[in-house]
Amino acid sequence: MPENLAYSLDFSPHISLEWLIGLAILSAAILTLGILRNARGSIWRGGLLALLLFMLANPVLLAEKRNYLDDVALIVIDESDSQRIGKRQEVTSDTYENLVGQLEAFDNLQVETLVFKNEISSATGDEDGSLLFSSRQDALINIAPDRIAATIMITDGQIHDIPNLENLSKSEGPIHFLLSGNKNEKDRVLQLVKAPAFGIVNQPISLVVKAEDFGVRDPIATAKLSIMLDGQLIQNRPIQVGEDVEIELSLPHGGANFVEITVDPLDGELTEKNNTAYVTINGVRDRLQVLLVSGEPHMGERGWRNILKSDPSVDLVHFTILRPPEKQDGTPITELSLIPFPIRDLFEKKLNDFDLIIFDRYRRRGVLPSTYLRNISRYVEEGGALLEAAGPAFATALSLYRTPLSDVLPGRPTGYVFNEGYVPAISDIGKRHPVTGQLKPDDINSPEWGRWFRMIEAEALAGQTLMTGPDDQPLLILEKRLNGRVAQLLSDHAWLWGRGFEGGGPQSELLRRVSHWLMKEPELEEEQLSAIVEGDNLVLYRQSLEEAPATVTVTDPDGNSSFVALSPSGSGRQTGTTPITTSGLYTLQHNDQKSLVAVGVLNPKELHDLRATTDKVLPVAKTTGGGVRWLNEQGLPDFRRTKPNNSQASTYWMGLRANEKFEVTGYKRQALLPPLLGLILAMAFLCLGWWREGR
Repeated sequence: MPENLAYSLDFSPHISLEWLIGLAILSAAILTLGILRNARGSIWRGGLLALLLFMLANPVLLAEKRNYLDDVALIVIDESDSQRIGKRQEVTSDTYENLVGQLEAFDNLQVETLVFKNEISSATGDEDGSLLFSSRQDALINIAPDRIAATIMITDGQIHDIPNLENLSKSEGPIHFLLSGNKNEKDRVLQLVKAPAFGIVNQPISLVVKAEDFGVRDPIATAKLSIMLDGQLIQNRPIQVGEDVEIELSLPHGGANFVEITVDPLDGELTEKNNTAYVTINGVRDRLQVLLVSGEPHMGERGWRNILKSDPSVDLVHFTILRPPEKQDGTPITELSLIPFPIRDLFEKKLNDFDLIIFDRYRRRGVLPSTYLRNISRYVEEGGALLEAAGPAFATALSLYRTPLSDVLPGRPTGYVFNEGYVPAISDIGKRHPVTGQLKPDDINSPEWGRWFRMIEAEALAGQTLMTGPDDQPLLILEKRLNGRVAQLLSDHAWLWGRGFEGGGPQSELLRRVSHWLMKEPELEEEQLSAIVEGDNLVLYRQSLEEAPATVTVTDPDGNSSFVALSPSGSGRQTGTTPITTSGLYTLQHNDQKSLVAVGVLNPKELHDLRATTDKVLPVAKTTGGGVRWLNEQGLPDFRRTKPNNSQASTYWMGLRANEKFEVTGYKRQALLPPLLGLILAMAFLCLGWWREGR
């Protein structure tokens, strides 16, 4: 706005105000006394005293150069998740465009725009919903309240930080609300009432959900509930609408387990987006039951025991057969130990209680009948885990390969035992496998491993060979056998690494990784697809034994799909990045490989009630003098400039305060009574007083 001149009267007294008032009282008393005594010239003396007081008060004419500041109209656009329902986004966009056109036509009005979006970059933590008022407060923090013309919020009314009405003031201008939804919307919402953060694998856990119908005139009593675990349907059941429903399930594996609970839709409801509740439950194993059977005492036996006992989550049952094989005196098997060897309990009754069975340098000697070994073979195929650490006997007629276990062992002995020094090596496929890929860093400064001095030669009939010995012969073989897993370590000299021979090697880490792979630790799967949240991006990771880069299909919670090409990053890993579009459960898929990843809060407050409403915003509008208008029904109102103390809204229009706030850029002071003129007038009054007194 151009600068204007404004004039005003000001006083700059030459003495303090107290003295000036005292002199005025004294002058009035003297003048009164003179009038009461009918003294001649009292009028002229009164004029002289008044003139002197006027000169002491020093009145000045103040001329200010004023620069009038533009008022600020703040438009707050709600782009939260609830605004993506139906045509709300389209209505909001059209309204904003027309609103800006109206406001920019006013002089002395500055239009500011604030866009609110839900935070979606955090993978964990709480979510507070639509915080429009907090965002408004941040935007106005540097703007004086008496410059605010109005705040105009384009929203559906679902705002989750409505302030206390006592804290609202008309000094910051009216707050108007333009609602993008429709009146009397109905919706069905599934709420997650209670869910555990973790659960014991294969143990029952319970969740509580509740389905509610809003805006329904004729309530429906029942609905159908579907429960999916890691993308697989596990339950279908009827439920009572409006009541808490308890769901029982068990977690099949450790790590993240994704539970998706869906209620069937309501006819004519606003959206089905909040008909589903998600929860991520971390599966943990209570105690890992491991059975270690050592065929004979040897240097590596203590290494196995120490590694397994060092893990507090492992319950170890260890038996060592002490009777040497060359001693054959006909002693019955039942009398060969100080305590009875519970063969039947371990290998028949309680076999399925074990998570892992380890045979360490075991040889056939009649202790375990073929029936029990066949039970172990069946145990593996039904989901169990078996690790054989072979000794020299594996190459002889006493080999476990000459038992029913040959059905599940991937390596077949050739009968030759290599007894010279060699350094174990990681095979090409082993460099891509998570069990062995990180054992030896790809660094020229990494230390060399110590030698081993024995390896049982075998032919790998199945599985993957991750480590090799002399002439690239298999040293470590892993195989997935039907539902179970098997590992073969074709040497009994791993203990040399633990003793630090020739610098040693990662014995503990190797055996720990093999054991946990056998027990299906998700982080050690050779084929896995996962993602993490970094800022506003989703970073994809693929672990695979395949070398060819993959293209992953990413499906967001709204059902939109995109394709992300991955690039190699070493050790069998491939990575790629895609922007995050919304919070919720994302699906990653490559061929038959599929996984889920949670982004942000899975059940945000924003989705608890998506219906457009005036319940929350109407009290705010009334307190601040603003208005509320349904855009689909009433359209965009007219806006007009109003005086700050006048009404700011009606049925047909909404007001923008004209505050007329200004800043002074310059001024000029002009005395109303110049000193010379004052002196002349004083002499004139004095002379007239003498003249009148002399007559």
